[in-house]
Amino acid sequence: MTDSAARLVRQIQFITEVDKLKEIFRQTLNTQSRRRENDAEHSWHLCLCVIVLAEHANEARLDVLRVLKMVIIHDLVEIDAGDTYAYDTARMAGQHDREAIAADRIFGLLPEDQTREFRALWDEFEERATAEAKFARALDRLQPMLINMVTEGGTWAAHDVTADQVLARVALIEDGSPSLGAYARYMIDSALDRGILAPPGGEPPTGPR
Repeated sequence: MTDSAARLVRQIQFITEVDKLKEIFRQTLNTQSRRRENDAEHSWHLCLCVIVLAEHANEARLDVLRVLKMVIIHDLVEIDAGDTYAYDTARMAGQHDREAIAADRIFGLLPEDQTREFRALWDEFEERATAEAKFARALDRLQPMLINMVTEGGTWAAHDVTADQVLARVALIEDGSPSLGAYARYMIDSALDRGILAPPGGEPPTGPR
């Protein structure tokens, strides 16, 4: 087998393997069917968010293609590690270690140069040290909030999440985009007014109104 043919075999193996992402379901609900969103749907939606909202990033000269690469691959590790719900503190504690092991296996299916590239992009997203990573992470936090607003509280209501818990996650959005952070705060206020998010202190939401 030629080097080119061997390279193609590894790339096809990777592409086939990551189709499993369609079977990893998140807590977030789809807005129409109200079934749980899968990771592939989440990744697609994030890519669209990047394209539409890039002008709101902190960095005026944002490398949009780099952000797109990060958001399309960052959840591939959940094929092995599973989805970790943002408000599940017990599972969140070991999330990075589980996902790093998964990154080694899944990205390791690719030819060596692409293995290095994909792992570097995944690490960049995790470390949040660049403008691109900060914006990618901001959108990853914003997207579920947008869906919860359309689904009468969605996962907030299902898991008795309180406004102070959600507010604690807004700083990371603001770090990638002050305007999106401000919009996140607006959504929290609106969710409280509508009764679809529990107020600080843990009182249950009153329900949509």
